[in-house]
Amino acid sequence: MAHALSVLLHVGAISAMTYGLHGLGLSSWIATQYGGHFQYLTIQGRIRAIKRTLFIAAMPIATVVSSIYWTLLLTFPHLILQALPESPDSPMVLPLRVDLSLHAVPAISLLLDFMVFERKYGRSASLSAVPITVFCTVWYGWWVELCASKNGTFPYPFLTLNPLETRIGIYAGACIVACISFYGLNALHPKSR
Repeated sequence: MAHALSVLLHVGAISAMTYGLHGLGLSSWIATQYGGHFQYLTIQGRIRAIKRTLFIAAMPIATVVSSIYWTLLLTFPHLILQALPESPDSPMVLPLRVDLSLHAVPAISLLLDFMVFERKYGRSASLSAVPITVFCTVWYGWWVELCASKNGTFPYPFLTLNPLETRIGIYAGACIVACISFYGLNALHPKSR
């Protein structure tokens, strides 16, 4: 029964995220940008190819992405919603069902998967959380800086509006929150099955 529920969760999450990606309707514009869809942290937060090892990074990154995205969207939307070049005064607002599938489903599905179907990380595996998260943060920081140097703007206005020193602080802060998130979620993991 647990295996069937796990499969159902994964199929449902993949279906919802695929729907969101196709529902964007911006693929042609994004495809013209250096880095395409891969310049957005939302895409990076879905890394799951080598699940157990990369789960250490994917789960807290997805959690941080969702937390930052929804906080900024609800409080300071101008810092997260990018305007298209042809209409610079009106930011891209995604339909709610597309937005949820891109910016909520990844974190929710990874959290459910971890809490219900995965086992808690032991001490030795937990020690790798910091270097893995730092590596992912440095890689994404380098990548988004490269994309912005080619595109002339960052995929998120809050990065475009800040100088390099502040952006480095943002990357470092997100890295720290991701590490804390991993250790906190691992500590909350149910001890018995």
